[in-house]
Amino acid sequence: MSIVLFGATGDLGSRVAKHLHNLGADVRHAIRKGAAVRLKKNLPIVSGQVIEIDDLSSSSLEEACRGGSVVISTVSGLEPVVLDFQTRLIRAAASVGVPRFIPSDFAVDYRKVPPADNRNLNLLEKFRKTADEVRGIQVTSILNGAFMDMLTGVAPFILYPINRILCWGDRNQKMDFTTIDDTALYTAYAALDGTTPRFLYIAGDELSANDLTRVMTELTGKNHRVFQPGGLGMFKGLIGMTKFFSPGAGKKYPPWQGMQYMHSMYSGLCKFERLDNQRYPIRFTDARTYLKGFLDGKVSKYQLKG
Repeated sequence: MSIVLFGATGDLGSRVAKHLHNLGADVRHAIRKGAAVRLKKNLPIVSGQVIEIDDLSSSSLEEACRGGSVVISTVSGLEPVVLDFQTRLIRAAASVGVPRFIPSDFAVDYRKVPPADNRNLNLLEKFRKTADEVRGIQVTSILNGAFMDMLTGVAPFILYPINRILCWGDRNQKMDFTTIDDTALYTAYAALDGTTPRFLYIAGDELSANDLTRVMTELTGKNHRVFQPGGLGMFKGLIGMTKFFSPGAGKKYPPWQGMQYMHSMYSGLCKFERLDNQRYPIRFTDARTYLKGFLDGKVSKYQLKG
């Protein structure tokens, strides 16, 4: 199998590349011209061919995809990337006979999110509808919930300075979390599996606010409690106010976007109904293990870029 990977210069993409290398896969890293230095920085040991693309035209993408067994996209961004670029990419892949495509869908189940409720998740749903109309190529989306790495403080599920766990709505509502590295390893296995279904669902842990309270209390020896400022309706109103006063036009992750994602999780609307964790030989990292590593200084605080 020849795997064509777009997005290897990013965090998730470089990890997918690393795991594909460890699994002995033949990988072609498709990158923008001039991005080789960044690729080398994120992926010191580059195994496989590096294809530098001068432009993102359909013809250039076709040449990059030609002969591939599967195309993986781990790109991130807004409509020009998630919708426009990925649409050109999947059409280019299909036009040169690539049989499989794994889009950059790594998220909660975005299909259940109402229109205008979550900008980034709504973009994923728009692309899903477009991708499902492309003939001659099999699409497999890997949904992982939220990255567990966000629990280190980049998303305020855990309010570290005051020993509180933030909750909007039901404090027993389970939410899906998976580490970036486990998601990358699962993606590498899925790329080498020619029998994948349309959707695969994974979660390293399923946690409620009450669950996080118990975990943090046990790990720190300090009594943690749930901090519940209000219900989901109030939270939605706060998101609207934040978006009005701090629109962050053109930014991938303005404050209100992170709030929208948390709202989608707290609501339970996007909770997975099943998990496909057992499909590949992966030992998923649970929240207790991950947070212990963070508190012990073995795991760095995750930095959200963009």
